[in-house]
Formats: sequence, structure tokens, C-alpha cells
Amino acid sequence: MTTMIKNTANAEHYPWGQVCDGWRLLERSDLSVIQERIPPNAGEISHFHQRARQLFFVLSGELQIQLGEQRFHLSPGDSLEVPPGDRHRVRNEGSIEATFLVVSAPTTRGDRVNVEA
Repeated sequence: MTTMIKNTANAEHYPWGQVCDGWRLLERSDLSVIQERIPPNAGEISHFHQRARQLFFVLSGELQIQLGEQRFHLSPGDSLEVPPGDRHRVRNEGSIEATFLVVSAPTTRGDRVNVEA
């Protein structure tokens, strides 16, 4: 295994949600760390993961996370845990870009179930 510094310049990049971005900083079957970017007034659809537990940690901007029937507002330095099976949706309703880390154990690859189209 090669050890190297990972960042948005050299990590695997993927677009999602038409205007959002993700960078895989660590991708293992037991643990995943992704840095994501959501521009203002964008986000994802409601979904859940059957096995993965996730932690969202805001680096800059603000996130709104709908978790079941509850709605949380996260600012830089805030984090929120999402247990497996809990329906959630992440959005940026602020006026500036939001960047955050998503830590998942195990990985979410092949583990996502969309609730709405």
C-alpha cells in the first residue's frame, strides 16, 4: 500500500446531484471519508443506507440535514451522526458554498436506497 497525502487536487472526484462534487479521501470497505461540496440552493434527495453509519462534519458554509422528521442546521465545526436505516437529506439553503466531510462505516458504495425520485 502506498501512503500519500490526499486532497481535492489528487483524490478520486465524482459529480453528483447535477451541481455538487465529492472527493474520495479514503475508500476502504470498512471506512470511507469523502469531502463534498454543495453550492447554494442545492442538495440531494431523501435516502437511507442499510449498513453504513455516517457522520457529517461541516468545514465551511452551512448545511441543513433532514433526519427523519427532524431538521438540523449545521455550521462550521458542527457534526451530525446518521445511523443505518435512518432516512436523511442534505441541502445547502445558505448563500455561500458548503464544504463538509462525510465519514461512513462501512462504505456506502452499493448501500444507498433512495426514498424519493
